[in-house]
Amino acid sequence: MTDKQASVRHAAAQQRYELLVEGQPLGFAAYSEQGERMVFTHTEVDPSLSGQGLGSVLAEGALDDARRRDKRVVPQCEFIARYIERHQEWQDLVDPA
Repeated sequence: MTDKQASVRHAAAQQRYELLVEGQPLGFAAYSEQGERMVFTHTEVDPSLSGQGLGSVLAEGALDDARRRDKRVVPQCEFIARYIERHQEWQDLVDPA
């Protein structure tokens, strides 16, 4: 993990969650909202952050917000899908359909 200041913000108008590192947008998780479902379609994190755990910060922030909003998650994006597979606490969000 890094000691850099990181946070996640929901950019609802763009249908994405943004990873802010020391105030700079350095990653995002895009989704398509379909009623009660959030279909995560693509995730990117700046390559300079590789191995620092910040992709996990982004995934957790996005999934936490989906849970708060009572959304079902469809993880089409490989990164989000793998994150959910590795972290049992998020598997209840996955839409079974």
